[in-house]
Amino acid sequence: MAAPLPYRLLSLDDWRALPEDSAGRTELMEGVLMMSPRPRLRHADASVSVILQLAPQLPTELKVVAEVEVDIDVHYPPTVRVPDLLVCRRDIGDRRSLDPADVVLAIEIVSPGSRRTDHVVKRSEYEEAGIPFYWIIDLDHEPVLTALALTDSGYTATIATHDYLCDKPFPARIDLSALIA
Repeated sequence: MAAPLPYRLLSLDDWRALPEDSAGRTELMEGVLMMSPRPRLRHADASVSVILQLAPQLPTELKVVAEVEVDIDVHYPPTVRVPDLLVCRRDIGDRRSLDPADVVLAIEIVSPGSRRTDHVVKRSEYEEAGIPFYWIIDLDHEPVLTALALTDSGYTATIATHDYLCDKPFPARIDLSALIA
């Protein structure tokens, strides 16, 4: 980063004032700046494959986008996450960040070092924020998609290993083998 970071928890204003950083990926977790390396080629290829498969299946009012900030909790100390991919309304406009209510589906592709964050921490955060659907795609060995749907009692999971077919939040089919081709 070009500017020195403060030695305290960051506010949402502090977060917004940080310069862009191309060296890695940054998120804010309860006021703490979290940095991770840029995704590897396999991760990037899988992201593109999901976009290419998902985009033509979306209803016209929805779109799939990559690496957009979501203000999970704006209260101090704030949490801002950047899902690998998300589906939101097409008319959302050009904003730096989205509210959880704007997100129809958040998608994380597990990277080395993000397994616990994606499966435990983000799952809990997205659930508490009310994000209705969350997919976790794990590329280890054979690809596995854990599809989480928000119910009154929390997320319920469906696990797929070859093809994933769903009706909600929209009818779709994801060929998981294509993610590692």
